[in-house]
Amino acid sequence: MKINRRKFMSASVVGGVAAAGMQGSAYAQSETVEANYAKLDAVLAKPLFKSELFSDPVIIESVELLKYERKFICRVRSKDGAVGHSVSHNTMNLLYPTFVNRIQPVFIGQDARRLDRLLDKALEFAFNYRLGGLGIGIPLATVEFAILDMMGRIAGKPVGQLIGEVHNTHIPVYQATEWREKPVKESVALIKAAVEKSKAQAVKIKVGALMFMTKDLDARGPVGRTEEIIPLIRETFGPDMALYSDANGYYKDVNDAIRVGKLLQKYNYSYFEEPVFFDWLEGTKQVADALSIPIAGGEQQHSMHAFRWLLANGGLDVVQPDHFYFGGLIRSLKAAHMGAAMGKTCIPHLSGGLGYLYMLHLVSAMPNAGPHVEFKGYENIPIECQTSSLRLENGKIKVPTGPGIGVDIDPDWIKKYHLVQDV
Repeated sequence: MKINRRKFMSASVVGGVAAAGMQGSAYAQSETVEANYAKLDAVLAKPLFKSELFSDPVIIESVELLKYERKFICRVRSKDGAVGHSVSHNTMNLLYPTFVNRIQPVFIGQDARRLDRLLDKALEFAFNYRLGGLGIGIPLATVEFAILDMMGRIAGKPVGQLIGEVHNTHIPVYQATEWREKPVKESVALIKAAVEKSKAQAVKIKVGALMFMTKDLDARGPVGRTEEIIPLIRETFGPDMALYSDANGYYKDVNDAIRVGKLLQKYNYSYFEEPVFFDWLEGTKQVADALSIPIAGGEQQHSMHAFRWLLANGGLDVVQPDHFYFGGLIRSLKAAHMGAAMGKTCIPHLSGGLGYLYMLHLVSAMPNAGPHVEFKGYENIPIECQTSSLRLENGKIKVPTGPGIGVDIDPDWIKKYHLVQDV
């Protein structure tokens, strides 16, 4: 069966959108862009954190950033002694001064029940919005994850129940792959081995070339490589395997992206991710208008208004915020809800640290989660989880149901870390 934009969206959102009281028929093409904006603005106006679960203020007494070698942990503590932890992204090694000087001051002494507003304030504080992208997103997400862990432990609820309703308890994944710089046959062998190891029931490949992999200012990547690997991957995995593709914004010309998109359509790939550079909103829409394959994007996006524009104007079918880069689970879930309001799916991008664990909680609360979400393997971090193996079983991972993030970090491991301050 051929995959097209309408079939992909309806197949993946029908259950969740119905559960959220949304009807796909409401999003007819006759609706104006202005009406779309009104829907999206209504979504953005609603706070997600369930402050009503907490009858008394939860005052944040301390926010600590702990470092060991090149890894970072955030520990938050309330005045009543409740504690929450998060494991940050590896890029925090570059960003810890931002965390200490620009993020900690916003949260200390504040009532954690106002988490939605605190996140907004953190983007305003000291011109933080000028940092943009992961420069502010990763520090902000790091403290948000720790606060959600603390608040979940106070309430005795998993994170998904703090920011929404739990729609998904077992998350199906696709195997993310790289190796774009290697010869096609070697790449295919590595991709096949990765899928066999993970037992994932879907796979995403890279098309185009990586912009950062060469110092040659005019390099365009191996000629013909993309055209060779697209049909070969379909041949390797057969007609029934769900296949996804990602250009990482490689194509500088809309026509080049459309040409590759048509080849992906021919071999029944399920979506085409970031066909052009992420901030080229009009170019993304032009590609979407020219193709029937669903267009995905949002991994690099740091603007809620950019998601708003793309969704209102029909430029995206699959919304893909990265919960580290985008500044946390609440902001990412708002992007997902905007997608749901337009009848679109959400498949978050995955990166860094315990990213897969935070991803599980995020997707658990999505009414419009896609058929598979990203999986890149496990981090070597000593954690214990009483409610999930946190391992792939039949292509799915069970979401932890314990309070907060649902895992306990080995306290002896945390003792290796030292406090980061005065930077």
